[in-house]
Amino acid sequence: MTIAPQPGDGTRPGPTVRVHVTESTAPADPATDSEKPDRDRAFTAFMESHADDLLRTAWFLSGDAHRAEELVQQALVRTYTAWHRAAATDPLAYARRILVNQRIDTWRRRRREVLSEPSDLAALTPAGRDEHASADDRDQLTRALAMLSPRARRIVVLRHLVGLPEAEVAASLGISVGTVKSTASRGLATLRATLTETERSAS
Repeated sequence: MTIAPQPGDGTRPGPTVRVHVTESTAPADPATDSEKPDRDRAFTAFMESHADDLLRTAWFLSGDAHRAEELVQQALVRTYTAWHRAAATDPLAYARRILVNQRIDTWRRRRREVLSEPSDLAALTPAGRDEHASADDRDQLTRALAMLSPRARRIVVLRHLVGLPEAEVAASLGISVGTVKSTASRGLATLRATLTETERSAS
């Protein structure tokens, strides 16, 4: 199946991610032929509601718009092929767990590079805030996140940018709550130091 979400209603942009699932990639889910239309409708509704949230998370994790879209597409395909299991629990948590545990090998570390963000993120600038200032803030944040180790980056993103409880972050990454707490604390300290140094350099 090919799923291309329709544009948003003007208040929230439609996801830019396309998911193409062929029969050869989807044998794992035990859904029967009669159940497949219901599965497709349920998954389409899920993707239209949450693909942009996953895209935002992927961008903070990878720092690259194109890589973020690839990561989300891969996560959605795997969620679709396992929809029977995903829908039985929490589909968003299932997809997010796949997303954060995928190998991220294109993280941008060059401080002078201009990061390319998904258009969805730019469109989500809160009302009343300067769009350019918000873009600068996001750029500084992703550069600061690049200074963290991969695990610390995932923990900080999930805990403080996505806003997940510590227990859910721990479950998503297969680590203890204590590790989440200690790593998040150290990660935030590194972020604050990096952002403070960036502000001083810009002044």
